Amino acid sequence: MPDFLHFDIPALVQTAGYIGLFAIVFAESGLFFGFFFPGDSLLFTAGLLASQGLLNIWLLASLMTLGAILGDSVGYWFGKKVGPKIFTREDSFFFNKRHIKRTEAFYAKYGPKAVVLARFVPVVRTFTPILAGVGMMPYGLFLRYNIIGGVLWGTGVTLLGYFLGSAIPSAEQYLLPIILGIIAVSFIPIIREVIHARNTQHP
Repeated sequence: MPDFLHFDIPALVQTAGYIGLFAIVFAESGLFFGFFFPGDSLLFTAGLLASQGLLNIWLLASLMTLGAILGDSVGYWFGKKVGPKIFTREDSFFFNKRHIKRTEAFYAKYGPKAVVLARFVPVVRTFTPILAGVGMMPYGLFLRYNIIGGVLWGTGVTLLGYFLGSAIPSAEQYLLPIILGIIAVSFIPIIREVIHARNTQHP
């Protein structure tokens, strides 16, 4: 079971506050150690709690979006400046030269939309901006789609939780199955890509 399922997310949201939530989203969006944070479910839960008056929804959505955009930008520059030095060794535990080539091929194939789509895929969204920097995707292009993805994810998922919480009485009672559903849906792009890759390798 992924580590983020062990978080008491409502308690985490209320304890962290605006600054803590911003820091978590920032870290999960582009820092290596941030991949285990509960991104989608955190935003959704924060939005739901905002519907109960515990947080200001517009301040919350703005901070979540800003944290996502800034986190991705830091991840990009880390990948661009430091990544090539780390990945020059073939025996690197996590990366090698093939990872760089695959990253370049990934962006050549899917284009800028990869930066947007990765926002909705756990773990992948943490490493995508880093790999974009390693793959030397032009920053102007990256930033444009980083902003689009940041708004769609940071604002969209937060508002989804807010409006659902406003529309359904006692929506917090259904929080666990809703979060599990969000996690399941988030992994669909990964599953589709794995199936596509296997079909390509074994026609």
